[in-house]
Amino acid sequence: MRKKIVAGNWKMNKNLAETNALLSDLKTKISSSSKAEIIVAPTFVNLSNAVEKLEGTEVKVAAQNMHQAENGAFTGEISADMLKGIGVETVILGHSERRAYFGETDQLLVDKVDTALKHNMSVIFCFGEELQDRKSDNHFSVVESQLQNGLFHINSESWDSIVLAYEPVWAIGTGETASPEQAQEMHAFIRNTIAKAYTQDIADKVSILYGGSVKPNNAEEIFAKQDVDGGLIGGASLDVDSFVAIASAV
Repeated sequence: MRKKIVAGNWKMNKNLAETNALLSDLKTKISSSSKAEIIVAPTFVNLSNAVEKLEGTEVKVAAQNMHQAENGAFTGEISADMLKGIGVETVILGHSERRAYFGETDQLLVDKVDTALKHNMSVIFCFGEELQDRKSDNHFSVVESQLQNGLFHINSESWDSIVLAYEPVWAIGTGETASPEQAQEMHAFIRNTIAKAYTQDIADKVSILYGGSVKPNNAEEIFAKQDVDGGLIGGASLDVDSFVAIASAV
């Protein structure tokens, strides 16, 4: 059975005091009976603190990004070894904001994925089409290309460490959301694409999350779809009640 996951990407939000307050509320309010694995991704400077605060809970901590090199003269960057050293075992890679604002290419993401897997880290790999791709009916080919170029070099065993996050760029932070039917259609296409490149067994086992303006009032309907295994949540993850409600919808 596929793992259900709800991950909160906090992006560049929450200072230390705010992070601690949110983590404390989350520990108090998150239900131990939740069917989903819960992950939070604070900013780099609060990762170590989050790991400490969440010790003894089922909530995992992820990094929002990492550099592909082992070490070196890369001012301002963070390596896989540094993340592992503070107890962070999961990293988000390929988010549309990294692709758009920081010029991350498919080849760069190949290098980052390889480094993360080398260090036995789990990867939440993000991808999704722009609005013009959707309007021109090119969304399937864009998503297929991002998958093929960023991930299809890995071996079959490495898929155990991969979680996919389909995020239509037009629905991130815009208030627009893919309909549950649109989400299911794309998730089924993604699973079928993996099955053709690898095996049906690998495709059936990989968790595929939906991201893009998920809120408590639409989460249950989206998560109920057969191939939607949870969500990568942005803005709504910054409010503990909203995030807990979304996690409970899985």
